[in-house]
Amino acid sequence: MTTGTYWEAIDRFRTVVRADPHRVALRHADGVGPNGLPVYRQLTYLELDSWSDTIAERLAGAGVGTGTRTIVLVLPSPQLYAIMFGLLKIGAVPVVIDPGMGVRKMLRCLRAVDAEAFIGIPQAHALRVLFRRSFRTVRTSVTVGRRWFWRGASLRAWGRTPGSRVAASTPAEPNDPLLIAFTTGSTGPAKAVEMTHGNLAAMVEQVHVARGEIAPEASLITLPLVGVLDLLLGSRCVLPPLIPSKVGATDPAHVVDAIEKFDVRTMFASPAVLIPLLQHLRTHPSDLSSLESIYSGGAPVPDWCIAGLREVLHSDVQVVAGYGATEALPMSTIESRELLDGLVEQAHRGAGTCIGRPSHQVQARIVAITDDPLPTWGSVEQLANELQRSRGIGELVVAGPNVSTRYYWPKRANLDGKIVDGARIWHRTGDLAWIDDHGRIWFCGRKSQRVVTATGPMFTVQVEQIFNTVAGVARTALVGIGPRNTQRPVLCVELEPGADADTATSALRVLGSEFDLTRAISDFLVHRGFPVDIRHNAKIGRERLAVWAAEQLEVSAS
Repeated sequence: MTTGTYWEAIDRFRTVVRADPHRVALRHADGVGPNGLPVYRQLTYLELDSWSDTIAERLAGAGVGTGTRTIVLVLPSPQLYAIMFGLLKIGAVPVVIDPGMGVRKMLRCLRAVDAEAFIGIPQAHALRVLFRRSFRTVRTSVTVGRRWFWRGASLRAWGRTPGSRVAASTPAEPNDPLLIAFTTGSTGPAKAVEMTHGNLAAMVEQVHVARGEIAPEASLITLPLVGVLDLLLGSRCVLPPLIPSKVGATDPAHVVDAIEKFDVRTMFASPAVLIPLLQHLRTHPSDLSSLESIYSGGAPVPDWCIAGLREVLHSDVQVVAGYGATEALPMSTIESRELLDGLVEQAHRGAGTCIGRPSHQVQARIVAITDDPLPTWGSVEQLANELQRSRGIGELVVAGPNVSTRYYWPKRANLDGKIVDGARIWHRTGDLAWIDDHGRIWFCGRKSQRVVTATGPMFTVQVEQIFNTVAGVARTALVGIGPRNTQRPVLCVELEPGADADTATSALRVLGSEFDLTRAISDFLVHRGFPVDIRHNAKIGRERLAVWAAEQLEVSAS
């Protein structure tokens, strides 16, 4: 599967259609019932196949075809999946982005891809019309919903019945572009990641292997890409009501309702969904007997949340902490039983967070910490002594069939983010880590967020895992104030509801004095609520916290 073309992916999809045409492909929330819970509608694989054929036929008739970059700004819905499969069938290249990054950043990113087609909800089209210069190359536009004051096709008007089955004019090769997806830009400028057909084939295989090569049956979907992968595996995908930019606001009662109503076997969710789910299950116990596995991603799940889920769910459920990025999904995984078997205690002593072993066919290595390009593996070897001096903690680099080997934009990102090693391309994750004797990766924090003091570097997650054990503390964030190499370390603190700030701060000071890693911290600032990333609502915006902390310290000093 790892050397497949997009026709093999579509053939896999249509194999499910032929074998069981009336099998449910998607169940999606559509309104609220008298009991206050979502009402669901469903779409079969045959209906999704026909609908996506219709879209492919109409787009092809409008000149959209192999390699056509097509902006897709559509909320998670059956329409989104029909559009994505329609584009896949004609070899067009969807361009997806998080609108929550802000209008100015989003326009800059979308302008860079020179898209020729635009498919979006009315609000997205209004943006396209108001900022015409950013979309001057767009020739074909399709509105998902009601058109307002612009022309172009309407998805609804196309219907769902094709005139004929669309055939690809040019079969894709594994290295041909499949999708352009933007990083969130939460820890640096957003980049356009180019994923290939080979990457998709590898991801489908890796997801299948991670589940023990057992058919997923019903899956709860909170990330669209996971839905695409599961549909290629024949899953019955359930889409609960959620707002993409506010995943953390998802009602856990709706998640429980969906699991019970549709016998959900597996689910993927960020910590922003899992933490409220745990809290809900503690106050409203539910059996959730169909659930067999939970996969997390987007940010490390707190160990107390993993332990709590093991307590409220039946003993056979697998709780798997995953690690990945837009450029490489997945990179590594670890099951909760291994994590809770002594590894959490090591994390609380400053080892970092164990994110498990590399995923199927993924290779992982550690290179010396540097902000300079490492164009070849020879460049890495020249810095071997630097890695030894940092006690083996360095930047994690990965390679494998699912790992994107190039950025579409900006071109500079390829020099900064990739390492050429003969025929193999290593991706620089920007994450700091070390690898233990068992091949497990320990995440220590983002490279761009490291605090470099006069006495040496401090790594965020390594430090925070020590402090997060204090009673009353929800989470902490290490930031640096001042110029690099002489930064002043500051710990920002988010408290649990009702916790006393003075008591918590006093306990943090005492604990910090007990470890070499934390002894240099003397400033503890309580923050009302940490800023987080827009995609998973889980990654802490330490850059913004650093600005806030500098302002607080300046005020207190005056």
